Amino acid sequence: MSNEATSDRRRSLRPLTRLFPYLLKHKGMVLAALGALFSAAVITLVLPAAVRRMIDYGFGAGDPALVNSYFAVLIGVVCALACASSVRYFLVMWLGERVVAELRSDVFAHLTRLSPSFYDSAKSGEILSRLTADTTQIKSAFGASASLAMRNTIMFTGAAVMMVVTSPRLSVIVLAAIPVILIPILGFGRKVRKRSRYAQDMLADASAYAGEMLGSVRTLQAFTHERRSSDRYSTAVETAFSAARQAFVARAALTGFAILVIGSSIVAVLWIGASDVFAGRITGGELSQFLLYSILAAGSLAALSEVWGELSQAAGAAERLSELLEIEPAIRAPANPLPLPETPRGEIVFDNVSFAYENAEKMPVVRDLSLTIAPGEKVAVVGPSGAGKSTLFSLLMRFYDPTSGNIQMNGAELTKLDPENLRRHIAMVPQDTAVFGASVADNIAYGRPEAGRDEIVAAATAALAAPFIEKMTNGYDTMVGERGITLSGGQRQRIAIARAVLKHAPVLLLDEATSALDAESEQLVQTALDQLMEGRTTLIIAHRLATVLKADRIVVMDQGRIVETGTHQDLSAAGGLYAKLAELQFGNGKEAETV
Repeated sequence: MSNEATSDRRRSLRPLTRLFPYLLKHKGMVLAALGALFSAAVITLVLPAAVRRMIDYGFGAGDPALVNSYFAVLIGVVCALACASSVRYFLVMWLGERVVAELRSDVFAHLTRLSPSFYDSAKSGEILSRLTADTTQIKSAFGASASLAMRNTIMFTGAAVMMVVTSPRLSVIVLAAIPVILIPILGFGRKVRKRSRYAQDMLADASAYAGEMLGSVRTLQAFTHERRSSDRYSTAVETAFSAARQAFVARAALTGFAILVIGSSIVAVLWIGASDVFAGRITGGELSQFLLYSILAAGSLAALSEVWGELSQAAGAAERLSELLEIEPAIRAPANPLPLPETPRGEIVFDNVSFAYENAEKMPVVRDLSLTIAPGEKVAVVGPSGAGKSTLFSLLMRFYDPTSGNIQMNGAELTKLDPENLRRHIAMVPQDTAVFGASVADNIAYGRPEAGRDEIVAAATAALAAPFIEKMTNGYDTMVGERGITLSGGQRQRIAIARAVLKHAPVLLLDEATSALDAESEQLVQTALDQLMEGRTTLIIAHRLATVLKADRIVVMDQGRIVETGTHQDLSAAGGLYAKLAELQFGNGKEAETV
């Protein structure tokens, strides 16, 4: 049990040490804050000594002028305390805000580098909760609470020493109460951290659910799930509240217990101290000085009990953020990556490639696949759903690495390349186009952020997007709403094509780029795609075979394997899987000849 308690205590404190490197970046501000904090504590500890001298020498001598001079000194001490406290507050709050801002930036940057396999199971809403709510918790605790913890520690230590100096006899009464308070503080602190961590997890789950529902609000309303969704979210929020309530009930009990013990010890000091004054063992000024120091020590200890709870909550938040930062990307650049030429030819080779997703090792999506694509060749990949077509694109973009075999571009294995460098040479037009809540120009420039306005307009023109963009209220500066909600499917696809044009990559991946479009939009998009494919190595995934008839070669996949390869005419005549797919879409094949 002792080993478990020690381990738990270490886990309680260790997450906060993750923040120390951020503090070390601002050593000057940290030293200034510590100086102001120490000054404020020392000045506070001077006050009881000044009060004692005023009582014993000013009142005892019956000299009003001497009393007035002591009051003047007290005013000066109070002014110095006010200045030191003001500077301390500014510096610690600056450090708290600065540390959290840098922490948020680092966490977000780390999240952008994690491999897609992480996001296959992670919930975006929960991640956002960690990025916002948890960092806010750390900011509150690491700014004000950490400062108060250090200040009260100094105050308690100094007051305890001065109590012993003033009256060793009375000090025994007050100091004997310290272990009675500290032991519950440590025990309750661990419970608060656990319960706070659980409350934060529950709140993250609620945020994840809310984000998912609001992101699909039209579907939610179409199926009249408003009440059901609200009830489920309310249940999640209530669960988070219940968990948080357990944490603050523990803190409230700890605070009440600390005040009871401290207050009782002070009353005992007054009782015994009054007897000592009457007996002549101490003066009235010494009793006043001791009483003030005991109040300072008691107040500091009570504040530490509250601060300990806040720091325990911050430790829970820091632990959750540390978990994110400790996740290593599954796909990383090698120590010495091979370079790709500035203008790669676009030759692609799949050499006996097999692949299975992490949680489905016994169900390979791609099996022993070999395929060579010459520079500038247009290859269409067709087959039934689940055949492994889109997985080829994910492997080529190196979102995942093959389970066995290897993939090469221009003779270099992808695992020996820097993924960022590899992806710079590949442009992709996906089926589900990502359009961001920004302007049209910003969305197109996502393909190459450094591009100028003329290049953006040229890319839009090549993608046949310029006509509808120029009709918008603000043209290229028109905001398109979250996920491009104000655009039609065809317009979003043409913006995606403009993005690919602007990127000017030698390899082009088209994943069902026209599958969700009406006939008119499909014709416009297909015309834009024909222009985009010129001079580029192109891989096309399509269920609608009319979009792949112009390909140099058609590869047919089924259950992760290539089962046929050839032209439309050859495959249609072979009577295999492709011929069956063509029969379903084109009837007797005459329609295909006219496309």
